[in-house]
Amino acid sequence: MVESKTEINPWDILIAPHLSEKSIGLVESQNKLVFIVNEKAKKSQVKWAVEKAFDVEVEKINILHDRKNRKKAFVKLKDKYNALDIATRLGML
Repeated sequence: MVESKTEINPWDILIAPHLSEKSIGLVESQNKLVFIVNEKAKKSQVKWAVEKAFDVEVEKINILHDRKNRKKAFVKLKDKYNALDIATRLGML
């Protein structure tokens, strides 16, 4: 990701929302969204992409690699924003 943030489309970093029972449960219980993200993306880039794409503020991000060698980002939104609204917009629920 050599380009500056102003030239990047947030969806170049956020590949897709992750749909599983666990990730949908996190939306409802912990105000978290789960995304499959670009393999080269850093936490700060994922935070920028989520804030830009959905006009929200991010509290915390955790990233892991799953067994299928995908990079997942667990994005906790600040309390004044509702992950359920975004999940509904994305067609997750």
